[in-house]
Amino acid sequence: MSWLDWFKGLFSPKPVTRDVARLDASERDARGRPADVVRETVATSGPLKPGHLRQILRDARLLPKGKRVYTRKRKRLFAATEARRFFSTAFRTRNRNVRDLLPDEAQLARYGLPVWRTEEDVATALRISVGQLRHYSTHRARERVSHYVTFSVPKRSGGVRLLHAPKRRLKALQRRLLAVLVSKLPVSAQAHGFVTGRSIKTGAAPHVGKRVVLKLDLKDFFPSVTVNRVRGLLLAFGYGYPVAATLAVLMTEAERQPVEVEGTVFHVPVGPRVCVQGAPTSPGLCNAVLTRLDRRLAGLSRRYGYTYTRYADDLTFSGDDLGALEKVRALAAKYVTEEGFEVNREKTRVMRRGGRQRVTGVTVNEELGLSREERRKLRAMIHQEDRDGGDAKRGARIDGMLAYVGMLNPEQAARLARRRKPRGG
Repeated sequence: MSWLDWFKGLFSPKPVTRDVARLDASERDARGRPADVVRETVATSGPLKPGHLRQILRDARLLPKGKRVYTRKRKRLFAATEARRFFSTAFRTRNRNVRDLLPDEAQLARYGLPVWRTEEDVATALRISVGQLRHYSTHRARERVSHYVTFSVPKRSGGVRLLHAPKRRLKALQRRLLAVLVSKLPVSAQAHGFVTGRSIKTGAAPHVGKRVVLKLDLKDFFPSVTVNRVRGLLLAFGYGYPVAATLAVLMTEAERQPVEVEGTVFHVPVGPRVCVQGAPTSPGLCNAVLTRLDRRLAGLSRRYGYTYTRYADDLTFSGDDLGALEKVRALAAKYVTEEGFEVNREKTRVMRRGGRQRVTGVTVNEELGLSREERRKLRAMIHQEDRDGGDAKRGARIDGMLAYVGMLNPEQAARLARRRKPRGG
């Protein structure tokens, strides 16, 4: 070693080695011999990103080894099954700086997330075997049997929306994953969709009585959250790369087309893996991915005296300063683009006090509830029911509408219910 190398090494940060453990001797290789595999954890100084708390913990088996002396008897770094899994397409990434990341348990504890160090821990939490977990969390270029049922529904604005409903066993896994992991991910205070205790009422209430309401819509909301974004989110929360990659594939899917090859039908992906609309885990994951965007938009709103809420892909701003409206709209679109989403300009709406102001289908001009036109229609239905006599179908519809109004505005619902004559008796 030269004096220059010695001097550089004196001041360079040195990795700290810890948690060295040998695999169980019952694990054997392909020839039936005990697998002599050493696992070693190396912690490097500094966070994963500037200003973040997530620390870099790297797997020493994947770090550069430098000059090696080859002998006949060497320690195996990976078991055969682990090596095949780690270098499969499900774990493929262009970012080599994350492939060797190990879990940061202190970061997981900060968010109250379950500590899963390996795929075995994930399988245990989901009450399945490791083989079953890998069956559902492996991305294949061609599937003999698709794990999803795909169908389309028409959009009100035209076109169709693709829905992917997971089949029974995968849906059960995703529901368990929703309960033990996704429901514990942090969600911003501005998110009101798919959050327990929040609804369209809580999302619309802050905008009542404002001079102007600005509504923006995110284009292709669910498809914009790709498998890479989900994996990166889980890495940031403290999970190691193998666990994060497994969970990301388990909760995403690619649009597939059936292709027949020599009499066998294969389902071939025609796009990237994304959070599909229909999976139980997709809403919670999308809310977590949008947390930073929500905080940036909330800060923008406070700067100009506006109020901001989000319900799924509907972004709503309201305020009394008409002069700041264009600044809020332009900066909001800029922030959305910087966070990897796109504003659907065809659905951008500016609603002033002189017209009807609606947020997630709820009128917010002077009070929360139905508009005058909708109340007139409901009164007409009640009058027609009293005039023509009872009709079970019509009565059930009126009951449902009154219950909906009662959730939004109990006083408005009571005034409408007083017009209805008592039934039965």
